[in-house]
Amino acid sequence: MARDLNKSLDNYLKHLDLTMTGSTSTYDSYNRDISRFIDFLIENEVFDFNDVSKELVMDYLTKLKSGIIGGQKLSNSSFSRNLSALRSFYRYLNRYEKVEVNPIKAFKNPKSEKKLPSFLSFDEVMQLLDVFDLENPIELRNRCILETMYACGLRVSEATSLKMSNVNLDENYLTVIGKGDKERMIPFYKRCSNVLKKYKNESRPIFVKEENDILFLSNRGKGISNRSVQLMLQDAANKAGIKNNVHPHMLRHSFATHLLDNGADLRMVQELLGHENLSTTQIYTHITVDRLKKAVKKAHPRSKK
Repeated sequence: MARDLNKSLDNYLKHLDLTMTGSTSTYDSYNRDISRFIDFLIENEVFDFNDVSKELVMDYLTKLKSGIIGGQKLSNSSFSRNLSALRSFYRYLNRYEKVEVNPIKAFKNPKSEKKLPSFLSFDEVMQLLDVFDLENPIELRNRCILETMYACGLRVSEATSLKMSNVNLDENYLTVIGKGDKERMIPFYKRCSNVLKKYKNESRPIFVKEENDILFLSNRGKGISNRSVQLMLQDAANKAGIKNNVHPHMLRHSFATHLLDNGADLRMVQELLGHENLSTTQIYTHITVDRLKKAVKKAHPRSKK
C-alpha cells in the first residue's frame, strides 16, 4: 500500500511539471516536502490519504516546525513553504485521485518574518568601486557591471542579460526586462555613463569573439554568468575591507535605500525597482526610519541616561 502513496506523488510531480510556471527549485522543494510527509504517514501506518486526520497533520506540522522531523527548526517562511506544498498536493488529490478529505485546509500560514534587507552605506559602495583599476580591461568590465547594478538598482540577472541595444549612452538611460517580462526604463548618472562608455570603447572589444549584442561579456566572449558577478563582488568587498557577506542583491538594496535617504519619492523608487506592489518597496522605509531612530537615540540629549 505504501507504493500507492508514492505513486500519487509521482503522478502529482508529473502534473506539476506540465502546469507549473515556477522555478526548478520550487519543484524540487515540493518533492522533498511531500516525500517527508508521506514517510511520516507510512511510519504511522496510514496508507490512504482519505485516512489522514487533522490531528495527524497537526502532529506532523508540530514536529516539523520544532525540528523533531527534519533535524532542524523551521523558520516561518520554510514552514509556510511546506504548507503550500501540502495544500497544492491535496488539491491535486481531491481533483484527480478521488481523495475526499483535505485536512490541510484547517491550517494557516504563520505571519511572515519581515527581515530588513542588507545594504551597503554610500561610503562602502564608493570603497567597493574604487578597488578596480580602470586601465585593466577585466577590472574595467567588472567595475562597469557593479557600477551599473548600483546606479540602476538592477537584479544580477537583469544586469547579465543586458544588451548593447538596451543602453542609451546619449540620453543616459537603459531599458530592462524584469520579473513578469515587464519592461522598465531607468536613467543613470553621468559617472556611470562615463564608465560604460570607457568599457564599450576600450574593454568590450577585447572580449568579443564573434559579433553579438550582449553588453557584459566573459573572457570567452559569452554572456557573463550570475555566479561570476557574485564572485567578483565578494572579491572586491574583501579588497575594500568590507567584512560583511556581500551579495549582488545588496547593490539593489543600497540603490533603493540611498534614494529614499536623499528624499526620493517612494512611488518613484517603486517604478525604478519594477515592484508590482508598493508594499514591497515600503520595506526600505523601515530601514531609513530605523537608522533615524538610532541616530536620535545616540545624539539626542534626552536619550542619554
